[in-house]
Amino acid sequence: MEQRRPKANRGPAAAAENRTAILRSARRLFAAQGFRVPLTAIARDAGVGQGVLYRHFPTRMDLALAVFDENLTRIERTAASGGPEVFDRVWRELVTLILTDVAFVETAVEADRTATAEQSADRLAGIITPLLDDARRAGSVDSDVDVDDLFRALRAAYGLVVTAQDSAQARRDVVALMTSLGLPAPQ
Repeated sequence: MEQRRPKANRGPAAAAENRTAILRSARRLFAAQGFRVPLTAIARDAGVGQGVLYRHFPTRMDLALAVFDENLTRIERTAASGGPEVFDRVWRELVTLILTDVAFVETAVEADRTATAEQSADRLAGIITPLLDDARRAGSVDSDVDVDDLFRALRAAYGLVVTAQDSAQARRDVVALMTSLGLPAPQ
């Protein structure tokens, strides 16, 4: 991995650019190394000093929740796209995030029940609940499936991913799980 050197301090003028660089690096390194990747590695990869990272994100959880928030925003855009199979698209996107970005779920698992973590969980439930209702009415998802079942399925998929010997096995296991539950599986 290419190591970037911190840039000369440009002060507040670089704040937005620095935040974007930190989030981009955090997303990549969380996905590659997990939630516990050293924050110094994220700062170095982003080309900023540790002080800049901590000014934007005082704690690891603050940084992880910001990445989580970006993921939720992307999922909201998918949900807003509408169409008859929007639940399938959103669900596949969520499951794919678990397969490719374990930190997405580790954020939720590791989060203290802070107001921010609660808001993120509520936000995710708010995205998928109306889509699930529509999918049940359309008959594409069993009428007995509820949002709690979906969260259990996501947690089970996470467990399969973190215990698999390799990513190919994780994908096969998660596809089998989703298929057995009658839920859309990643392609």
